[in-house]
Amino acid sequence: MSQASDPAGYFAEQYTAVHGNVSGALTGKPDAIRLALTCFFAGGHLLVEDVPGVGKTTLAKSIAASIDADWHRIQFTPDLLPSDITGSTVYDQHSGEFSFRPGPTFAHLVLADEINRASPKTQSALLEVMEERQVTVDGRSYPVPVPFLVVATQNPVDLEGTYRLPEAQLDRFLLRISIGYPDVDDERDLLLGRSRTGTAARLTPVTTVEQIRWMIEYVQQVHVAEQIADYVARIAAATRADPRLQLGVSPRGSLALLRAAQSWAATDGRGYVVPDDVRAVAVAALAHRLLVRPQAEIEGVHPADILRDVLETVPVPVPEVAGRR
Repeated sequence: MSQASDPAGYFAEQYTAVHGNVSGALTGKPDAIRLALTCFFAGGHLLVEDVPGVGKTTLAKSIAASIDADWHRIQFTPDLLPSDITGSTVYDQHSGEFSFRPGPTFAHLVLADEINRASPKTQSALLEVMEERQVTVDGRSYPVPVPFLVVATQNPVDLEGTYRLPEAQLDRFLLRISIGYPDVDDERDLLLGRSRTGTAARLTPVTTVEQIRWMIEYVQQVHVAEQIADYVARIAAATRADPRLQLGVSPRGSLALLRAAQSWAATDGRGYVVPDDVRAVAVAALAHRLLVRPQAEIEGVHPADILRDVLETVPVPVPEVAGRR
């Protein structure tokens, strides 16, 4: 199967290989892995938010280990400085000149572990590089490798010694996902040593950075019918009109939802988007972009709940009209 003769089949084949490899280190979580890879192949940044010990870092390291590419891990701490992320200009005594020393962001994949434990100033150092794919130091811009993807993890429960991510930075993440606790059978296998969970370091690459570049480009070519675009726009408009929300989905959020739906369709071996693709990624793509009004928050309303209500009320285009081909 080749890229030219059957691009949809080739993409699905590569996706299956990476998914199977990652599953070898994180068993029992196929949905979380698929969402993570959907984000990865869409060329977006991923935020993994969950309690400690469920495999957030293992997921990110497994994806990195499955690709023959450069990757760096940054452990975020309160004393981390912006220059520790982006790099800095240093003086070379031998040459008598200043030279730029790249930071860990100069890699194809960057694991930002416990991102909310760094100060807002340090967190903001990621803003430009996540959006513009470049770093500016002392007035000079330095492009990062292509593709460039950030996988960040954070614990939403333990707030001591943490700094909440601002909306502007949350908006840079294409998807936000949770892994969740394993079910009883998977946890029993883990306790008895039958599971390989946590062995990301033993994984070997199953694809190359060149293939990943092609897959990201292919996702952008997945067909989107006018009715599908209209469906996404109506979902965004419904969030803006919902009285429980202070801030609805922005046009950037709509674009993120559509790009994630294209990637989800590609992982299913299709070269076109259907409404079910949009619905499958809607919560992961949009929930972190919504701001709930204080009264609704007091009542225990969550953005994901509102999105599910919106998806139930917005009319779904029928497959024949959705541009299936």
